[in-house]
Amino acid sequence: MSTEIHLIDDEEALEFVGFDAEGFAKAALSSPEKLAAAIDHTLLKPEARREQVVKLCHEAAQHKFACAMVNPVWAALAHAELAGTGIPVGAVVGFPLGASLGTTKREEAAALVKVGARDVDMVIGIGLLKSGENHALQQEIRGVVEVAHDAGAIVKVILETCLLTVEEKLRASELAIAAGADFLKTSTGFSTGGATVDDVALMRGVAGGRCGVKASGGIRTLADARKMLEAGANRIGASASVAIVRELAASR
Repeated sequence: MSTEIHLIDDEEALEFVGFDAEGFAKAALSSPEKLAAAIDHTLLKPEARREQVVKLCHEAAQHKFACAMVNPVWAALAHAELAGTGIPVGAVVGFPLGASLGTTKREEAAALVKVGARDVDMVIGIGLLKSGENHALQQEIRGVVEVAHDAGAIVKVILETCLLTVEEKLRASELAIAAGADFLKTSTGFSTGGATVDDVALMRGVAGGRCGVKASGGIRTLADARKMLEAGANRIGASASVAIVRELAASR
């Protein structure tokens, strides 16, 4: 089943002004601590070992990153390691292809919030989007959003922008926002490309102040992070998080 969805044009985008990208970027880049608070410290390699996940969590607590983002198999461990630190556990759903059943994604999200995840990053059904199955895709996202929000968690919806046309990026963004997404996210980091300045700006143009935008995939330096923040991201996903905040500290 497909449904009509209205895509905004440049004039209508003015209605969604409400996020000060320049101001946010300036604030985030004003200190290593503030930059860390905008970064999801990430380890999603399939070969990641227990000791690497433990190290990730300790680094997240030390630097006060926005969350420690792990694969589902390590979510309970991360929750135990981060207990009492105030740093939430993030985990991925339908990762990295997004081709799972919608019911499977909902059940995976339910299992993750049960073991303590508070940031849920889900990959959309890319094939559904490309087939024009707007209603099915929106329902899939909403199913995860409902489970997460009931548990006090947030949802970041991964569009995998490198595989999409401009029209598909716009449509996916609108569908995700309509389904209750807390963030639009560019990429898994496991496909043909990662975050780009143009994609972040496009997603922020749709989102305005209605939800966040997370840039993820290929962000390895302070310069990379700066470009994404200035384009409109208010969250960065990176595995090089420690190096990025140390680079900012060294530049001061």
